[in-house]
Amino acid sequence: MTDKPVRADKATAVAELTDRFRDSSATLLTEYRGLTVAQLKELRRSLGRETTYAVTKNTLAKRAATEAGIAGLDTLFTGPTALAFVGGDPVEAAKGLRDFAKTNPLLVIKGGVFEGKPVTADDIRQLADLESRDVLLAKLAGALKANLTKAAATFQAPLSKMARLAAALQDKQGADATAEAPAE
Repeated sequence: MTDKPVRADKATAVAELTDRFRDSSATLLTEYRGLTVAQLKELRRSLGRETTYAVTKNTLAKRAATEAGIAGLDTLFTGPTALAFVGGDPVEAAKGLRDFAKTNPLLVIKGGVFEGKPVTADDIRQLADLESRDVLLAKLAGALKANLTKAAATFQAPLSKMARLAAALQDKQGADATAEAPAE
């Protein structure tokens, strides 16, 4: 009789994890064995405001991933596993994990899910090497503005050449007219 409340709790936990898998732009799996509570708190801060870092039981997380329609993660659910559910920019979260793992080698990036597809730890490191979405958008806007400026200059060039040519012709006609005028 005492098993029923426990099963209900597990079902609730699986449902919450399933929703997190579905609502996240990416989910990154790590092994946190040997990290202190203070280090885990520091890690949570380094991941940004839109990423939650949760320690879960492998069986519950595996079941939630399956219910969310995510395949290919079963081999990653070994050992102590924590999940980083990314609500914002996955690049920012990947950088946070990579940088934290550099100073705390006990954190092991296992892999994860990005845009509904499984990714390896190497894929996450490559993602961390990208610039953030905001930086990439700013670079794109700068490149577009530069191209528009060049185009405007190109379109204005024939007009300014024509104006200079007309002014030169007018000056020449004025000079010719004064040279041809009879002297008194």
